[in-house]
Amino acid sequence: MKKAWRYPVILLCSIGISSVGEWVYFIALNLIVLNLTQSALAVSGLYIVRATSSLLTNFWAGSLIDRFNKKYLMILLNIFQALLIVLLPLFSSLGWIYSLVFSITAASAMYQPTSTAYITKLIPAAQRKRFNSLRSLLDSGAFLTGPAIAGLLFTLGTPHIAIYLNAVALLLSACFTIKMPNIEVHEQFIRHTTKKLFYQLWLDDWKMVIRFSVSNPYVMIICLLFSMMIVFMTATDSLEAAFATQILALSEGEYGVLVSIAGVGVLIGSVINSAVVERISTAWLIGMGSVLTALGYVIFTASWTFTIATFGCFLLAFATAFANTGFYTFYQNNIPPESMGRIGSMYSFFEAFFSIILTILFGIVAEWITIRLVIVSASWVMLVVAVILLCCNIQPAKRHFYQNSF
Repeated sequence: MKKAWRYPVILLCSIGISSVGEWVYFIALNLIVLNLTQSALAVSGLYIVRATSSLLTNFWAGSLIDRFNKKYLMILLNIFQALLIVLLPLFSSLGWIYSLVFSITAASAMYQPTSTAYITKLIPAAQRKRFNSLRSLLDSGAFLTGPAIAGLLFTLGTPHIAIYLNAVALLLSACFTIKMPNIEVHEQFIRHTTKKLFYQLWLDDWKMVIRFSVSNPYVMIICLLFSMMIVFMTATDSLEAAFATQILALSEGEYGVLVSIAGVGVLIGSVINSAVVERISTAWLIGMGSVLTALGYVIFTASWTFTIATFGCFLLAFATAFANTGFYTFYQNNIPPESMGRIGSMYSFFEAFFSIILTILFGIVAEWITIRLVIVSASWVMLVVAVILLCCNIQPAKRHFYQNSF
C-alpha cells in the first residue's frame, strides 16, 4: 500500500508547494504594481492580463500538450515560470511587467491540463477519488497559508522577497517532478507525417474535440453544466466585495472576517471530504456538492445581516471541496488521457471566455440596477443549474459513467 502511494505523495508535495507559492506570488505582485503606480486601475489590469492570457493560451495549448511527453513538459513549464518570475522585480515599466505576467500565466494555463493528463495516467482509477480529495485539501491549505506567508514576508522584507520565494517553490516543484516516473516512455505520441502547418493541426484537433463531444453527449452535458456553475460563481464573486461593503455595509475588518470564514469553510470541507470520500459515490459528490454550493450563494446574496452572510459564505466554501473532487474524478474517468490536453484546453477556453463576458456584463448591469438584484438572480440561476446537474448525475442508467473507465 505504501509503495502504491509513493509517487502520488511526491506529486501531491509538488502540487502543494507550487499552490502556496502561487498565492504568495500574486499577492506580492499586486503590491508591487500598486506601489509602482499608486493606481488601483493598474492592479485591475493584472486580472485582465491574466484572464486574457489564459483565454488565448487555452485556444491552442492542447494541440501541443498531447504531442509532448507530459513529465518533461511539466518540468519545462515550471522552470520557465521560475525564470520569468525572477525577472519581474528587475522591471519598473508597467508594460514589461504585464508582458511577463502574460507569459507566466500562459505557462500556468498550459501546466494545468498537462498535469491533469499526467495524473490520470499515473494514478490508478481506484485511487483517483482519494487523490483528488487530498489535492483539494492541499489547495484549501494553500488558500489559507499562502496569504499568511505573504503577510509574514512583507513584515520581514519587501514584496520582492515573496516573488523570489515563488520562483524557488516552482524550482522545487520541478525537482519533485524529476523524481516522478516517465509513464509515457514507451508511448507513441501523435505525429504528423504530412507537412501540415500548425493551424491545420489545430483545426484537426478542434474537429476531434467536436467529434468526441457529439459521440459522448452525456460527458459533454456534465462538463457543460459544471462549467456553467464555475462561470456564474466567477461572475458573482467579482461583485462580492462591493456587495459586502456597499449593500451589507460591512467594515473592511468585517469583510476580512467574511473572507477568513470562507477559507475556514474550504479547509473544513476538504478535511471532511478526504475522510468520507470513499463512502460517497462520485455522482453524489458532484451533484450534492454543486447544489449545496449554489444554496450557499443564495443564502449569501439574499442575506441582510453579517451572521447570515457568514453562514452562506461558509456553506458555499465548504461544499466546493466535494463538488470539485467529484468532478475531477468524473473528468479523469471519462476523458481519454491521450486527448485530454486538447479536450481540456478547448473546454477551458469556452469557460474562460464566458467567465469574462459574464463578469463584464454583471458589472455593467450592476451599475444600472442594484448589485443585490444581479447577484441574487445569478445565484438562483446557479441553483437551477445545480439541481439539473444533480438530476443528471444520479440517473441509474448513467451509473457506469461514474465507475473506473480509464
